[in-house]
Amino acid sequence: MSWLAETCATIAFCWRVERRDGVAIGLTSHDRDLVIEGIVHRAAPGISPSAIKRSDGLDADSMDVTGALTHRAIGERDLIAGRWDGARVAISAVDWTNVANRVPLGEGTIGAIETADGGFTAELRGASAAFEAPACEVTSPECRAELGDGRCRVPMAARRRVVRVVAVADATLTVDTAEPGDNLYGSGRLRWLDGDNSGLEAAIDRSAGTAVKLREPPRLPVRAGDRAELIEGCDKRLATCAGRFGNAANFRGEPFLPGIDLLTRYPGA
Repeated sequence: MSWLAETCATIAFCWRVERRDGVAIGLTSHDRDLVIEGIVHRAAPGISPSAIKRSDGLDADSMDVTGALTHRAIGERDLIAGRWDGARVAISAVDWTNVANRVPLGEGTIGAIETADGGFTAELRGASAAFEAPACEVTSPECRAELGDGRCRVPMAARRRVVRVVAVADATLTVDTAEPGDNLYGSGRLRWLDGDNSGLEAAIDRSAGTAVKLREPPRLPVRAGDRAELIEGCDKRLATCAGRFGNAANFRGEPFLPGIDLLTRYPGA
């Protein structure tokens, strides 16, 4: 670390960002591009980090990164669409005369993002933020597993279908293939495979025939012919789990557990 003690410091901040869809980029505060571990870190004018808050307790470490929306890798449309939500970020200080000299400053995931006046501010949450999550589950009449995950165990290979959009009206899509059963994709997910929304996901409210109603309108424009993958959903009720999936043994809820309202019921009701 002797390079940090030099009279004339040659330090640049570097960010490595990995989105959930697999896209990875590198950015640096230096005035020219740097190649670090095989990744080109592009010079990003106007991007600077706030003070990094670190602690040895259980409080969540956090910092902010503020920048201008001038770099092609980070655009306002992608930020608003949510492509950068939850992305993993590693920040380090680098000797720009010898990039082998590098000091990690922190890593975490992107939380809240705000855009204003041609710029953006992204909150980075450290690994200790996981301690803010509940330590154990709360009982519920509905299943707490997600359809197809390690606790549910329902095979999903035959419960996915690729379709093309024929028409779109607000949050309702008309696709080219009718579903094999009523509301199979209700409470499921839609993943865009191409078009402006490629890589983004959306929650499905309900489906009927060739109509798929999303809980929110698509974040970016949808054109006829755009492809999407429909993934079946589950309303998380025991009757659905047993009757439709034959999976009652893996149901993760307590539908027959009396609730707190039992104490307020009128005697004899």
